Parts: sequence; structure tokens; C-alpha cells
Amino acid sequence: MNQQPLLTIAIPTWQRASFLARNLAQLARELAGTTDPVEVLVSDNASSDATPEVVQQAMQAGLPIRYIRNAMNIGSDANIAQCFNLAQGKFVLLLSDDDLFVDGALSWLLQRLEQGKFGVVCLRPYGYEVDARKEYPGGKEGERAFDDGGAFLAAINSRVTLISACIINKNLLLGVDAQEFCGGNLVQVHLVIQAALLAKTNLLTDHYLIACKRNNSGGYHFSGVFVKELGRILDRYQSMGLTSKAIRAFETRLLLGYYPFYLLQQRSARRKDLSVIYEHFSARFGNRWLFHCWVAPILRLPRPLAILWGLGVTVVGRIVSGDLRRGIMFTWNRIQ
Repeated sequence: MNQQPLLTIAIPTWQRASFLARNLAQLARELAGTTDPVEVLVSDNASSDATPEVVQQAMQAGLPIRYIRNAMNIGSDANIAQCFNLAQGKFVLLLSDDDLFVDGALSWLLQRLEQGKFGVVCLRPYGYEVDARKEYPGGKEGERAFDDGGAFLAAINSRVTLISACIINKNLLLGVDAQEFCGGNLVQVHLVIQAALLAKTNLLTDHYLIACKRNNSGGYHFSGVFVKELGRILDRYQSMGLTSKAIRAFETRLLLGYYPFYLLQQRSARRKDLSVIYEHFSARFGNRWLFHCWVAPILRLPRPLAILWGLGVTVVGRIVSGDLRRGIMFTWNRIQ
């Protein structure tokens, strides 16, 4: 009988052959010399570009890939769900096709997964524009184990929405059909929350291990997904033990350190649907002083004042969340 892979790295992709080529090249470098069984799965959503050739070239170069090519574009959610359902590993990393392992990150990860005790391992990501190595923020190394699933979810916060950040113990979710969660652009959030709540221990890294391409996705309404839909998902899992206290802590971190930057982007871009965005936020956070005093001014003040306010609270939020260094590196790389 074939040994179950310790890890499946499942890559849903569509029309991004050049990014996928970089992803697979870095993955091949990371896998070189590893002894743990790792499955690489690429699920191609009927791309019409050079994706099949990129996969074939990677396979010819020695990267063992299980390649699935859909007959038609089944949508992003369904492709992500398919990746999870077809993964054969004990653990599953849903890796975006334009994201990259930091050098040495996979070896670090496999050492932790060998312990077999974690429900979710959350890697700290950073954004890059052009060169992931040159734009690496550096900083301290470390990791934290949590024996309370709710506290872990509050700590990883917005990373729960990033598919490349969370490695999920699939053995805890036997019988779960990820297709059930399609339709809200957050399939992976359901999987991470369930695994975290079912596990005795979860792990969070403090050093950067995943490089994520900036501003390379879209097609969704920010507040509709990351406020309305995310809130609905959090509420759903109260029945599994996600306490209202944990949800409040989770959302407080979002209000402090995550939402301001993205709302600043909305105002800077002169979005015409500010009333809809405000409605989503107000419906979820209307009873929170933090929303009215911290976030709402970005949406309600005249644009010049809103941008100044947004810049200020974004910087303070990054300091509070421990991401100031990443923000400084991002700004410096932009200047360069």
C-alpha cells in the first residue's frame, strides 16, 4: 500500500502561466533534498494560455505533479474546493499560483508537520511586488502553539482568509466536502475554522514564510466578502464552539489592523459605492465604538481628510498588529 503523503501542496490555477512557472520552480528548489512524502497537485481551471506547457516542463524537470485539467472553468471557489477534496495528504496547503515559499520554509514546515499534532499551521505572509527575495522583510523568528482554537483564530486573524497561509490537517475533516462551502469566495475559511476548533493544538509562526503577490486578484466586492460573508461564517461556527468572545477578539483585530488599509485603498481609488461599503460595515459593527471612531471616518469624512485619517490609523494599526516592519519594507520598495 502506498504511504499517505505527509503534505499535499494543491495549486488551483487559471490563466496565470508565468506566475505558475515561478511558483513551481521555487517549489522544486524547496523539495530538493526533502525525504518526507509530499504530493504536488495542480488543478487547472481550463486555462487557454501556456499553463499545460508550464506544468509539462516542470514535470520533465523532475517535479512530480498530479495534473488535473478541468474541461471547463468551474469557478474559483469550486476549483479550490476540488483541490482540497482530491488532496491525498494528511495535511493540505492550498497554495495560490502566484505565491511563493520563502527559501527554507518548506523544510521548516515539514519538520513541524512530522509531529502530527496540529490542526492548523499558519504561516506568516508578506506581500511582494517584483522580487520576493529582495523584498523579504526579515525580522524575528519564532512560533506559538495554541491549545484554544478560538484564541488561535483570533491571533491569525485575516490570515484565515488567505489560502496560502494555512496548512490544514485533512485527517480531522474526513467526510467534509469542501464543495459545500462554494459561493462566498471564502471556501478555505470554513476548512481552517473547523480544523482549528477540532484540534487540540494549532501553530502560528512569527517569521515570514510565504511571499504573496500584491494586487493580483479581484472579481469580488471587498466588504461583501471580508465583512458580510466573513461575519456570517464566524457566526455559523458558534455551534462548534467558536465563542462570541473569540469572534469579538477576531473582529477587533480586523478593525484595528486590517480594514483601515483596505478602506484607504477604496477612498484613494474614488470608489462610487461607499454607501454600500458603509452599509456592510455598519450592519456588522454598528454597535462597536471602535468602528465609529477608528474605521468609519475613512468612509465618511471628505476625501482629503479621509485619506489623512486612513494613513494615520493604518500606521498605528500596523504597529499594534506587529506588521510595522512589513509596512516599512513595502513603502521602501515602492520608493526604490
